[in-house]
Amino acid sequence: MLLSVRLGTDDKARAKAFYDATFAALGYPPGETPPEYPILMYHLPGGASLILGPARDGNPVTYANGGTVLFAAPNDEAVAAWHAAGLANGGTCEGVPEPKPQARGAMGAYLRDPDGNKLGVYSGLKLG
Repeated sequence: MLLSVRLGTDDKARAKAFYDATFAALGYPPGETPPEYPILMYHLPGGASLILGPARDGNPVTYANGGTVLFAAPNDEAVAAWHAAGLANGGTCEGVPEPKPQARGAMGAYLRDPDGNKLGVYSGLKLG
């Protein structure tokens, strides 16, 4: 079972605005980490957490080349809302909301968060 995924951010306030908005579009709760903590934490459906914070080695954050974190959307409309919320909060488009052939036609979309981390969301994705 996946416990958590950690992504880097050098701007906690900017990351919180982006993730609170995009997760709200999926029906996920906002992050509730106390402001004095150096990280943000989001508790996701199914028990896993998304953690965002500075690099532990003190160097500037970089993103994974080839890495993508995917989230589930309850329906196709939520995919579009997630994408729009991300663009409105500093994200950049990596794939418009549309049926994705690589996912057997499931509705999906991709963004990069303000720190360059690649994210995707799908509705109706059948695993296996």
